[in-house]
Amino acid sequence: MQLDPSSRLAAIALALVIFFFQLGGFAQKKRPNILWITSEDNGISWVSCYGGTNAYTPAIDQLAEEGFRYTNCFDNAAVCAPTRSVWITGMYGISNGTQPMRSRNLIPHDRIKYYPDLLREAGYHTSNPGKTDYNIGGREDKDCWDYNGGEEPYGWRLRKSGQPFFAVVNIGDSHESRAHGSLEEVKKDPAKMKLHAYHPDLPVIRENYAKYAEAVERMDAKVQQTIDALKADGLYEDTIIIYNSDHGGVMARSKRFLYSSGVHCPLVIRIPEKMKHLYPGSRPGTTVDRLVSFVDMPKTWLSLAGAEIPNTFQGDVFLGDDTEPEPEYHLGFRERADERLDNVRLMRTSRYSYHKNYYPFAPAGHHLAYLWKAELTPAWEQHHRDGKTNAITGRFFEPRVSEEFYDNQSDFDNVHNLIDVPLHQERIAELRAALRAKQLELRDSGLLPEKMRERRAVKNNLTIYEVVRDDNLYPLESYIDAADLALERDQSNLKTFIKWMSSDDEGMRWWAIVGLRLLDEGARRTNGVLKRALMDESHEVRMMAAWILIDLGQHDQALATLDELVFEGTQNEPMLHNVIDWIGEPAFPLVKKYLDNGGSSEGRYGISIFARIAQVEGW
Repeated sequence: MQLDPSSRLAAIALALVIFFFQLGGFAQKKRPNILWITSEDNGISWVSCYGGTNAYTPAIDQLAEEGFRYTNCFDNAAVCAPTRSVWITGMYGISNGTQPMRSRNLIPHDRIKYYPDLLREAGYHTSNPGKTDYNIGGREDKDCWDYNGGEEPYGWRLRKSGQPFFAVVNIGDSHESRAHGSLEEVKKDPAKMKLHAYHPDLPVIRENYAKYAEAVERMDAKVQQTIDALKADGLYEDTIIIYNSDHGGVMARSKRFLYSSGVHCPLVIRIPEKMKHLYPGSRPGTTVDRLVSFVDMPKTWLSLAGAEIPNTFQGDVFLGDDTEPEPEYHLGFRERADERLDNVRLMRTSRYSYHKNYYPFAPAGHHLAYLWKAELTPAWEQHHRDGKTNAITGRFFEPRVSEEFYDNQSDFDNVHNLIDVPLHQERIAELRAALRAKQLELRDSGLLPEKMRERRAVKNNLTIYEVVRDDNLYPLESYIDAADLALERDQSNLKTFIKWMSSDDEGMRWWAIVGLRLLDEGARRTNGVLKRALMDESHEVRMMAAWILIDLGQHDQALATLDELVFEGTQNEPMLHNVIDWIGEPAFPLVKKYLDNGGSSEGRYGISIFARIAQVEGW
C-alpha cells in the first residue's frame, strides 16, 4: 500500500524513535558490572604479588596477572569506621567531622549523598551483604543498598534480568581479631616470617606473624571463591573486578597509624578485554604507579557507571573515560581510636611522607585494649618495660616529636625520622605548605578536641560539618597558626601563649595550654596563669594545666582539680582518663580511689584505661 507523504514521515519518525530507544537500551546493557572485593586489615606487606613473603595469595596474584596492580594506593584513615565514612560519602572524614572512631556524628544528609544512592538512581542494582560501619549518624548504614544482607553472599544474583550491578563483597578473614588468641595451633613456620624493623625479634612475635599470615591466606581463598562464583554465573567477562584492603595492618604500629604499614594498601583491578578502552595501562599484567587515595574510589565508581557525581565528592577519578589529572599528594588523618586519643595529619607523595603530630605528648603505643589482645603487643610492651628495646624498637612507647619525615623508598617501616636532615628541608617545606592548603580547603574539623567541637555544634544546633564552614564559629586559619606555634616548642612564644590564655575562644586557650605543655620546664614562669587555668570553663584546658603543674612539682591544687573532674563530672571524660594515664604515678591514687568507690572497670572497647592502670600497678 502506498503511504501518503505525511504518513511516510510519521512512519520514519516512529522508526527513529524505536532505533534510538534500542540504542539506548544497548548502551544501558553495555554499562559495566562492578564487583568490589574488600578485605580487612592487610597492607601490601601481606600480599605476595606486592613482594610479601609471609603469606601466599595466589588468587590476588592471578587477578594482578589478568589486570592492573596499583603500586601507590593509600588509605586516608588507617582504621575501619573512619575509612568507611570516606568511602560512603566520597569525603575526607575531617571535612565532615566523622574522623574519630565510632563517633557516628551527624552530617547534613540532604546535602551529602552516599554513592550507592547515586548508583541506584543510575539504574544499578547495589548490594553489600557484609560490612557497612560508616561511622555516621542520622541514617541506618544499610539503607542505601538494594540488598544489604541475608543468605545470599553474592548480591548480584538478586538483580533484575539484564540490570547492571555494583556488588561489594567484604572478606573478614584477615581482620585484626584473627591475630588474637592462642598461638599453639599455628602451622606456618615462625622462623620464615619477615618482621617489620620496629618489632623486636622475639619468638612470640614471630608466632603471631605466622598466625596472621594463615588468616591472610584464608582471606585469599575467599577472594577465589568470589571470583569462581562470578565465573559460574557467566559474568566474568562482563564485570570490572576491584580488590583492595580497607587499610593496612595488622600487627601493632600498623593499623590505626599513618605509617606506611598502616596506610599503603593493595589495589588490583581487572577489566575485561571487551572494555579495553578503560585500561589504565598498555596491557593487563602491568603495574600502575598513579597515586590513588581511598577518597578517589567512590567518585571513580560513579564515573565508570555513568552516574551523577555531586560536587560534595572530594576525590579524583583515576580510571575510565573521564580520568582526572593525578593529584600531587595524599592526605591522611588519625584521631581517637577506641578509647585512646591522638591527632595526626599525613601529607605524602608516593615516596616521601610528612607527619604532623598535634598530640606529641601522647606516645603512639599507649595501651589500647583491643590492640593488646594479640599476643605480640603485650610481649613487645614487656620487652620495653624490661629495658631491652633499642632506639628503633622502643620508640613506639615514648612521647613523640612534633613532626616526622620519611623516605618510604628506603625506609618503608618509617623508623628513620629525617625531619632535621638539611637535604630534605625544601621538600619538607613543600609538604607542610601542601598540608596547610588542604586543611583550609577541606575545613579540617580536627583543630579542636573532639568533645569541644561536639559542644560547639550542639550549642549552635548545627552539625560539625556546618560549624567548621563558619569562620565566626570556627576560625580555622587562626587555629592552624596557633597549633603550629604550639608545636614549635620555642620559649620565645611564651608571651603569645600567655596572651591567648585570656582569649574568649576556648580553642585558642587550648592551643595555648598545649604550647605551654610542650615547653616543659620553660612553662615554670607561667605559674599564676596555670593556676588560674585550673578554673577554666574548658575542662580540656583544666586537665592540661593540672598536668603541667604536676610535672613542675606543684601537686596539691592540680590533683584537687583532677579529683573534682573525676568525681563530680567532666565535659570530656575520654580526655580526662587519657591525661591521668599520661601524667602517671602522681595521679594514680585518683584511679585507685575511683575503682575502690565502685567506678566501672569496663570501657566501651573492653578494659577501661583506669582498670588497665590498676592491672599494671598490681592493685
